[in-house]
Amino acid sequence: MIKIENIETYGWEAAIRGMRNPMNSWDKSDTAWVNDPDAQQKAVAYNSEGSALLIGDNDRNLMKRLAKAGNDHGKFLRFICVTLDINAPLYWWKEFDTYKVGTVANSCSTMHKIHATTFTLDDFSHEHLTSESLGVLENLISILNGVREKYLETKDKQDWWQMIQLLPSSYNQRRTVHLNYAVLKNMYHARKNHKLDEWLDFCKWVRELPYAKEWIVGDSDSNN
Repeated sequence: MIKIENIETYGWEAAIRGMRNPMNSWDKSDTAWVNDPDAQQKAVAYNSEGSALLIGDNDRNLMKRLAKAGNDHGKFLRFICVTLDINAPLYWWKEFDTYKVGTVANSCSTMHKIHATTFTLDDFSHEHLTSESLGVLENLISILNGVREKYLETKDKQDWWQMIQLLPSSYNQRRTVHLNYAVLKNMYHARKNHKLDEWLDFCKWVRELPYAKEWIVGDSDSNN
């Protein structure tokens, strides 16, 4: 299970300015803020006055060529930032954490808040469990709740350790994450055929970002 929400993208204007620095071609930039209601669906950002930022054809074509030319030429992708909230199991986060460059995350703390609420089945990713395995998980949840109640009464660290070391990797953790298009391009092509459903769903989400099919996914996957 993976849930993605509260998505924001920004940095578009800086990306375009920087992209045109090497050739001093700022005069060819045609990205602009407009007040046309019909343009809302193509907008990549909005300002406080309600105007929409539209990527112009000149800028869009150059961005596509640079992104296709490789990471060195496609440096503008590093300027396009994405923030979002992800709720996913610890076994998925373990793989996500292999990406250290260009990522920032603030997570809910299992160390400090593991005892804050009663454990329920929905706190864990369990959609692929057989009835037998589901019974094992439900029994573990019962044990976790038992030691939780004991810890709340005693504040004994030994009881806290029972929760920490029994907690399975299917436990869902929420993090607020900061990424950029360059990182997402790397993640997408490394994980698009992964065994985990969570990665497949993540890559599906990536494809829905503004212009991701042109600058992240590429022509070979554009119809996926």
